[in-house]
This record gives sequence, structure tokens and C-alpha cells, in this order.
Amino acid sequence: MRLVIARCSVDYAGRLTAHLPSAPRLILVKADGSVSIHADDRAYKPLNWMSPPCTLKEGTHDAPDVWTVVNKAGEKLIITMEEVLHDSSHELGVDPGLIKDGVEAHLQELLADRIETLGEGYTLIRREYFTAIGPVDILCRDADGGTVAVELKRRGDIDGVEQLTRYLELLNRDPHLAPVKGVFAAQEIKPQARVLATDRGIDCVVLDYDALRGIEDDKLRLF
Repeated sequence: MRLVIARCSVDYAGRLTAHLPSAPRLILVKADGSVSIHADDRAYKPLNWMSPPCTLKEGTHDAPDVWTVVNKAGEKLIITMEEVLHDSSHELGVDPGLIKDGVEAHLQELLADRIETLGEGYTLIRREYFTAIGPVDILCRDADGGTVAVELKRRGDIDGVEQLTRYLELLNRDPHLAPVKGVFAAQEIKPQARVLATDRGIDCVVLDYDALRGIEDDKLRLF
């Protein structure tokens, strides 16, 4: 991972355009090729980013202080460096990933194996679908061939809905996947989380762990 702290301005050119005026910022360049721009607030959420696969070109003869990041769709993230305050690279190695608790991990395995539980005609793309901000629990297709991202929790609260929202925002930038809809699945979903999910067009699914294990009759409620 490369960490660059610099005074810079940033322009995004693609389906939308966006401009960040000059300010000190943190630029993360990861081994997967992703580039993200961070301010000293907003917790983990970047101001702007480019997901892999993409290429980074650091300057040209005519513009040596301009970084240009281009993705496979031809969208560009243009970073104009004014002053570099820090530039270092660190080898992090392979990350073991988030260790889910036993029930949550087993829920993911069971639902992936019985993906038609979400609806007739559903098919699995893969478990732990990697993105630049973390793995989506399950990525699948519905009966119409549309992409569906599933976030699994034992107890579904607002944080889980926010997490799925970030995944959907990122996945919907990929023309090969978009449009991507979301399913928030849990053994129990808090009322506030359900309200937020509904407001964002995310389906809520209550999972019966024992039923998925085949101990009881297979039951699932979709609200």
C-alpha cells in the first residue's frame, strides 16, 4: 500500500463530474490498483475513489504533477499535486479477512447453498465478492438476470444497512453489474433498520437459521 499526503485538487470525469478544490488530503494506492482520496474526517469513507481494475499514470512531460487514474469504462480521476508532504509504501501481505462469528458465517454458507430461498430463479455468482471497500457477503442474480448484493447479519441494525448501501453505491459504478439491488438478510432486523432499508429500496429478509439447516420446515419471510 502506498500512502501519499499532499496538497492537491481532484477532478472526476465520467458519467458524472465532480471537483475537489485544493486542500491537504490522503491518497491511498492499494495493491489491487484502487486509488482513493481521503480527508481528515468522514471516518472510512473516501471523498472520491476509483475501483479496480484501473491504471495510474503519474505525470507526463507536459504535466509532471498530474496523476491520472483511468478505469475500464474510460472514467478518469485526475489528481493535480501542488505539494507532496509524505510518500511511503508498505507491504501488508495477504489479509485473512474479517472473521465472522460462527452463526453468521454458517448463515452465509447455508444461504449461498440454498440461494433459491431468496426467490425462484435466483442463482449464485459467488460468496465474499471482493470490492475495494470490503467483501460483499453474497452476490447473485434474480430470475430476471439482475444483480443482487446480499448483506448477512445475525441481528440487522442500521450499521448493516449503511454497509450494504456503500457496497451498492460502488457496485453500481460497474457497468457489467449495474443495476445492482440490495437484500438485507438477518435472523432479526431492528425496526429502525427496516425503515432505513425500505427508504433506500433495499429488501429485508428474515432468515430462519434452523430452517436453513433443514431442522424445521423451510420458512422465510420477505417484507
